Amino acid sequence: MKLTRRKFLAWASISAVGAVACDAFGDDLKVQSPVLQPEDLVKGQDNWYATLCRHCPSSEGVLVRVIEGRAKKVQGNPNYPTNAGKQSARCDAGLQALYHPDRLAGPLQRINGTLQPVSWDVALDTLQNQLRSNGEGLTMVAPPINGPVGSIIDKFCSAFNGRRLNFEPLSNATLLETMEAVFGQTSIPDLDISNTDYLLSFGADFLSTWVSPTRWSSGFGDLRDPSIGKGRGTITQIDSRFSMTAANADRWIPITPGMEGYLALSLANVIANEGLHASGVDLGSLFGEETDNYLPEFDPDIIGPQIGLPEGILQGKSPAEFIRHLARDFAGHRPSLAIGGGAAEAHDNGSFNMQAIYALNHLVGSVGSTGGLRFNPESPLPEWVSDQTDASIKDWQGVIADIQQGRTKTLIVHQVDPVFGLPLSLGLKEAIETTDVFSISFTSFLDETSSLADLILPDRVYLEEWGADIPSPGPGYQVIGFQQPIVNPMSNVDPRSFGDILLSTAQELGKDEELPWNSVQQAVKEGADKLYSMNRGSIRASTEREFWTTLLQKGGWWDEGQTGPSVSAPNGIFASIKSKVSPPPDLGNGQFYLIPFAHNTLLDGRNSHLPWGQSTPDPITTVTWQTWIEMNSSRANELGLREGDVVRIETNGKSVQALLYPNPALPPTVVSVPIGQGHQNGSVYAVNGDERENSNILSILDASRTNGADALAWASNHVTVTSTGESLKLSKFEGEFGAREIGNEILNNPGEEVIKTVTPGSH
Repeated sequence: MKLTRRKFLAWASISAVGAVACDAFGDDLKVQSPVLQPEDLVKGQDNWYATLCRHCPSSEGVLVRVIEGRAKKVQGNPNYPTNAGKQSARCDAGLQALYHPDRLAGPLQRINGTLQPVSWDVALDTLQNQLRSNGEGLTMVAPPINGPVGSIIDKFCSAFNGRRLNFEPLSNATLLETMEAVFGQTSIPDLDISNTDYLLSFGADFLSTWVSPTRWSSGFGDLRDPSIGKGRGTITQIDSRFSMTAANADRWIPITPGMEGYLALSLANVIANEGLHASGVDLGSLFGEETDNYLPEFDPDIIGPQIGLPEGILQGKSPAEFIRHLARDFAGHRPSLAIGGGAAEAHDNGSFNMQAIYALNHLVGSVGSTGGLRFNPESPLPEWVSDQTDASIKDWQGVIADIQQGRTKTLIVHQVDPVFGLPLSLGLKEAIETTDVFSISFTSFLDETSSLADLILPDRVYLEEWGADIPSPGPGYQVIGFQQPIVNPMSNVDPRSFGDILLSTAQELGKDEELPWNSVQQAVKEGADKLYSMNRGSIRASTEREFWTTLLQKGGWWDEGQTGPSVSAPNGIFASIKSKVSPPPDLGNGQFYLIPFAHNTLLDGRNSHLPWGQSTPDPITTVTWQTWIEMNSSRANELGLREGDVVRIETNGKSVQALLYPNPALPPTVVSVPIGQGHQNGSVYAVNGDERENSNILSILDASRTNGADALAWASNHVTVTSTGESLKLSKFEGEFGAREIGNEILNNPGEEVIKTVTPGSH
C-alpha cells in the first residue's frame, strides 16, 4: 500500500504507539506502594521501557523510566550484553535532548538568504522537487549507523545513483584496516579484559571514550577484583597523554608521539629472540623466515634511545633494559593482551603503529582465547549490516571537488556536523557557501553544518524513534539491539522520523522498488519476524506477536551459541608490517606535539548542546564548560605561563585560543586539548563564552592522512603556544597541584612526569 502524503502527515507526529514496557526488574518495583511514597513524589503510573541510547557510538542498551508520558530517568539495561546494566554519563545527559528548549520546532527553509519557518507540506514539496530535478548523484552524510535505518539510507542513495559517507571526526578506519591486515577480519573484536592477566594498551583510552568504554570499564572492574578469575591483573598504558586510562593503570609510560609501532616491534624482537612466545606459535610463519635474530632493526639497543622514555621511569635501567623488562612482563603473565587506538592510530604512520601493536597478540597466543581478542560472528540479519566504512580524507576531498565543480547538486546531512568536525583547510564550509549545491539537514538542533543549509527538517531524538543496532564491537556472539519510541514528541515541537521521510519521498518519486516499507517501524518488525523464524537465541515464543512483545521488553535479541570465527595469523605478518615502517616523527619547527582528545561527555562535540554534558567534570582536570590546553608544569614555568592564562595555539597558519592548565603529568614536548567546544552556531549551551575559553581545535588541523586508511591524522600536528597577555578563571572542581604521596605510590613534584609504578605480576 502506497504511503501518501496525507497519511504520512496524519500519523507522523505520533511515535510511541506500539511501545512495550519492559520487565527487567521483575518484582522489584512492586514494593513501591503509593502509600509508602513521599508526598512530593509524582503519583503516576511508573513504567520502564527498554531501548538503545544514541548519544555515543557504542549504542548502549538502556531502560527509561516514564511517568505520565514523560521520561524521567535513563539507566543501563541489565539484560543487554554489551553494557550489562551499566551506562555512561553520556546516556544520562541524553535525556535533556528530549526536553531541550533549543530543539527545532519545525522545518526551516532559506528564503532570501535567511532561514524562515515553513510548514511540513512546503518543506516536503521542496525536498521532493529538489530530488526530482537535481537528485541524481546526491551525496548523503550520516553517522556510521547500521540496522534498518542504515539499510534505508543505502537503498535511498542507490536509487538516486548517489553515495553515502559515514562521518566520524575521530575515525576508526585505521583500526578496521588493522583488523583486516592482522587478523583477516572486517569487524572490531571484543576485548576480554575481565580475564586477562596483563593488559598492554597503546594510546587506547578505553576507560573514557575509546570505542566501547562502558563495556570495557566493566571488564576493568573485574580485572581489578581479586575474587574474580586469576586475581588482580596488571595494566600498562603507553600514551603520550595522561589520560583517564593512564591514571588508572599500574604503570604509565609516556613516549614520543608516533613511536608506538617502533616500541611494539622492539617488544616483538625480545619475545621472539628470547623464546618467550606462546607454545605452538610458529615464528618462521609469523616472521616469514627461520632465523636466530628476528627483527634486528628493532633491537632494544637501537630503539630504546629513540622513543623518548623519561629518566624518571627508567629507575636506573637503560632504555634497552627497560624494553626487555617490559617484554618479559607482558609475555610472562599470560593471558596477556595488546591493544592500540586513539592517538596511536592518528599519526601519519598510524597504520604501521596499529598493525605492529595488534600483531603482538599472535606471539603470546591471545587471538580468540580467554583473556585475549574475541572476534564476533556475522550478523543473522546481514541486510542490516552496512558495508560503508568511515569516509577518508581522500573521500572528502573528492566530495568537495564535486561540489565545487557542480557535479554534486544535492547534499543531505543527517545528525552529523562535518563543517565543525573537519579541518577548515579542506574547504567544505567554503564549498557549501560559495556554490549552488542545495544542502538539506536532518537534525534536532542547529549546528555549524545545518546553519548553512537551504532546508532543515527537524529530526526526532532517539527516545521518540524506532530502530535497531548491531553493536560493534559485540560481546563475541550474535547480538541485535532494538530501539523503540518511549514517548511522543512534546507539543511545542513537531519532528519527523528521518527514515520515514526517506521512505515516503522514495514512494512519491517512484523510487521505492528497493524500499518496500511504509515506515521504519515496519522495517524493524520485518527483521524481528526473521529472527523469530530462526527459532533460536535468547527469546523463544510460540507466535510472532509474543516474540515481538518479549523482544521489546528485553531490548534486544542475542545468541551466545553463535560465536566468532577462529583466526590464524597471516604468513609473514611481521615482515609485512616491517615493510611499512616510516621515519620517526619530528617536531620540525613546532614547540610541541599536539594531541587532541575526545571530551569525556561531549565526545567530538555532538553532545555540546546538553548542559549535563557540559557540566560533567573532566575526570583528570575537573574542568567544565571550557576549552583548556594541558602543558607540562615545568615547561609552563619556562614560558612564564600560569593556570588560566589565555594562550594562542598555532599551526598550519591558523590559530585558536584556550586556557592553560599546567599539568605535571604531561611530557615536556606534548600539549593536549579536548575536542568538543568552540561552536559558533546552535544551542545557547553549545555557543557559550568567547573564543578565549571555547575553541574548536579540529578547525586548525592539517588535512594530512594516515598511511593506508587515509583517515585524518589528527595527532600528527606540531604547534607553537604563545601568551595573549590575558588570563581567566578556569571552571574546575579540584585544588592546586603539588607533591603528595598516596600509599607507596609517589606523585612527584610539578615539572616532572607523573609515574605510577606497581610491580607487574605482583597481584
